[in-house]
Amino acid sequence: MTSAHLLPPDWMVRLERLTLGSGRRVAGMLQGKRRSSRLGSSLEFADYRSYAPGDDIRRFDWGVYSRTGKPFVRQFMDEQELMVSLYVDCSASMDFGGSSLDGKPNRDAAGNKLLFAKRLAASIGYIALCSYERVGAYCYSDRLDGRLPVLRGRGSTMRLFQFLHDAPPGGEGSLSSALGEPGAMPRLSGMTWVFSDFWLGEGESAMGSILSRLAGAGQEVVLVQVLSPEEIHPDLSGDLRLVDSELNTGKEVAITGRVLQSYRDELERYQNELRKIASERGISFVTLSSDMTLQEAVFGVLAGSGLVRV
Repeated sequence: MTSAHLLPPDWMVRLERLTLGSGRRVAGMLQGKRRSSRLGSSLEFADYRSYAPGDDIRRFDWGVYSRTGKPFVRQFMDEQELMVSLYVDCSASMDFGGSSLDGKPNRDAAGNKLLFAKRLAASIGYIALCSYERVGAYCYSDRLDGRLPVLRGRGSTMRLFQFLHDAPPGGEGSLSSALGEPGAMPRLSGMTWVFSDFWLGEGESAMGSILSRLAGAGQEVVLVQVLSPEEIHPDLSGDLRLVDSELNTGKEVAITGRVLQSYRDELERYQNELRKIASERGISFVTLSSDMTLQEAVFGVLAGSGLVRV
């Protein structure tokens, strides 16, 4: 698969009519399509203020002047670009699912978590670029493995796709360690998307700490948990040796129906805990299966959660 095929052309056409569901007003240096907290030159009326020498005469409201005898000018909302930061977990545990015929991971196959996360990030990035938002992209494991300078405009699409396509799987994953590196946190307030399975070795408290830092940095955070069908509904039985793909440690386990039910209960508990941590900080959290189509993920789950809008 080449970077040009990360998103099919017909899918990109459908994305062009979407916008990101950010609910905040932003202030930026360049003009875009999103409402800012500042007054400026869009077509959306905001308020009146008294005329002062040097004001643009085109904003003078002669109707108000004829009724009141007082000079007023019209003010409009300034439309500014949103800063969108995309963080894609490229740790070893993400390179799972979509196995080939020999049973080995195939990161170009449907169902592979890393491929699915890259396609989701490419979709969100493309929506933002088509809306004249600014986009920055990062891949991480336990550190920042790669970062893409801020992009703007639809003409930057292939640079984003190439960066995501070329990002290789790394080792152990740690969002808190990666974002603890100098310059890893977003510099401007905006919207941050994190695509990960969130299998965290450092524990849930570390997750809460890094999410608090992101929220404190003026970020509207969206957590997208990507799990494979094998992780959501494991179909295993017998005496097996389970190997941690990041630590290469193994454990002998006798898989029974009771063991599988305990796993499902623990997965549900863990997801509820992540959802609670996110909710307490005003952060969005959604879970997607890597065997979903992009249509189901974007127009179904993300649109249904208000994270993207038609």
